[in-house]
Amino acid sequence: MLERRMSHDDLVDHLVRSTPLQRGEAARVVLDVLAYFDETAEEFVRRRHRELQSGGLTNADIFERIAAELPHRAVAPPEYSLRQLRRIVYG
Repeated sequence: MLERRMSHDDLVDHLVRSTPLQRGEAARVVLDVLAYFDETAEEFVRRRHRELQSGGLTNADIFERIAAELPHRAVAPPEYSLRQLRRIVYG
């Protein structure tokens, strides 16, 4: 993680100049954003399923929503069928 932090010093510097964030806070934000975009499609599906399920949605609604969200990820994953989405979550 130290290597990644060092490779994004210019972004951290920019955030410090352009926001009220302190250097440590800006570095944490950069690392959080990078971790978010490092998430694989399968990890995203599992995480969103948990989040939406805890919000009271039914699986039918959850898988429809996940299928609609996936193409808008930073790196668009392959198109998954609803059955494939269920298999990612439940095995």
